[in-house]
Amino acid sequence: MFEQTFKNIDDILHKDAGCSSELDYVEQTSWILFLKYLDDLEKDKKTAAKLSGKAHAGIISPEYRWEVWAVPKDNDGKIDHHKALTGDDLKDFVDHKLFPYLKKFKTNAESADTIEYKIGEIFSELKNRIQSGYNLREVINLIDELRFRSHAEKHEMSHLYEDKIKNMGNAGRNGGEYYTPRPLIKTIVKVVAPEIGSKIYDGAVGSAGFLCEAFEYLKTKKNLTTKDAQTLQKNTFYGKEKKSLAYIIGTMNMILHGIEAPNIVHTNTLAENLADIQEKDRYDIVLANPPFGGKERAEVQQNFPIKTGETAFLFLQHFIKILKAGGQAGVVIKNTFLSNADNASVSLRKLLLESCNLHAVLDLPGGTFTGAGVKTVVLFFEKGVPTRKVWFYQLNLDRNLGKTNPLNENDLADFLMLQKTKADSENSWSVDIVDVDKETSDLSVKNPHRRNEITIRAPQIILDEMQTLDMESAKILKGIKELL
Repeated sequence: MFEQTFKNIDDILHKDAGCSSELDYVEQTSWILFLKYLDDLEKDKKTAAKLSGKAHAGIISPEYRWEVWAVPKDNDGKIDHHKALTGDDLKDFVDHKLFPYLKKFKTNAESADTIEYKIGEIFSELKNRIQSGYNLREVINLIDELRFRSHAEKHEMSHLYEDKIKNMGNAGRNGGEYYTPRPLIKTIVKVVAPEIGSKIYDGAVGSAGFLCEAFEYLKTKKNLTTKDAQTLQKNTFYGKEKKSLAYIIGTMNMILHGIEAPNIVHTNTLAENLADIQEKDRYDIVLANPPFGGKERAEVQQNFPIKTGETAFLFLQHFIKILKAGGQAGVVIKNTFLSNADNASVSLRKLLLESCNLHAVLDLPGGTFTGAGVKTVVLFFEKGVPTRKVWFYQLNLDRNLGKTNPLNENDLADFLMLQKTKADSENSWSVDIVDVDKETSDLSVKNPHRRNEITIRAPQIILDEMQTLDMESAKILKGIKELL
């Protein structure tokens, strides 16, 4: 039912002049879905309050409740078409009354960790892009048929929402950067193995896949006490996101997974000066797939000891700094980080190896990230002790990965098992830091068990490396000119 409803909604939005891509479809479906979800949540809270003999006033004023403006019903429980707004009347109400009302929640909320604050923040970031009030009426009617009351319904809904996020990767406009394959995230979470009470952080939160999967992992780990459940809701998951759409989707995704008021902040993580991070700001666990490429401005680079335009390298410095001593991290990064000879890459590798125990590196095959030609690795490290030995695992599959043949959890089962003991195998080996070149700290993935294989690098990797070398050359030439 959910799946067909989503398809029907996309068909309606496809013909609307205000929505031009899958990204718009997800954004516009999200805010309507959120208000329906909120209505069901309010009904559940009202029922719970009634059973315990308490009163429940509700968050939304009567005239802005779902059953009043969106789907007024007659005595038979069907939409009352005499009362239901449509066309220009509906669009005017949504744009000029509903959205301004919901935006005010941000200033009126008691604190930032309340659902009221999140409502205000979401509707401050969004605008209704659906230009036809008649299309909007059709979408509202379809969403009204969805139910979020039972655990099974919420679970199915969250999975289908994840599918919509994944499909954004096929829509261009950098949609793919919001989505990390869920089998990979689940595996990273299992390796890092968070405990209830840990503060978990993703500074490049995107669609909040890491935080959602960490929540799923923790809530099914044991029988939760009321205190445990409260800890997971309020004091466990933290994220920052620069882009508006990703912020909305990440917040919505967490809400659909069961976190009522996600601690996600809409901000540029990299605008924070590393020197300003204090002990109180630190986290026990970092889980992240920071964006690759994306050149940051010179003033942002000034916030970091190691100056570089590569966004992911700035994020890695941020993650190392913001981890508590003894804190654990699982971070996805381009595999060229392990071997690039430019000053920033060398300095960053030295920083990582000296300040953290880089205990495992998972080398992923090309095609792991649909639509991205870059090859990636996952760095697993613990802050506070220097690296003595790095265990490498090269994921060698007997098929090419792609949109129709994605990575699955079985592909990662061998890695998950072997990383517990850091055992040697056909695909895994260890390197002592004493054997690593002290000048370059080169950590290239060189599987000693596959010496006869010819490694053919992806064109994008070669282009990325050429671009880095060109930038280094340009800097050197500029320095020479300034001296002359």
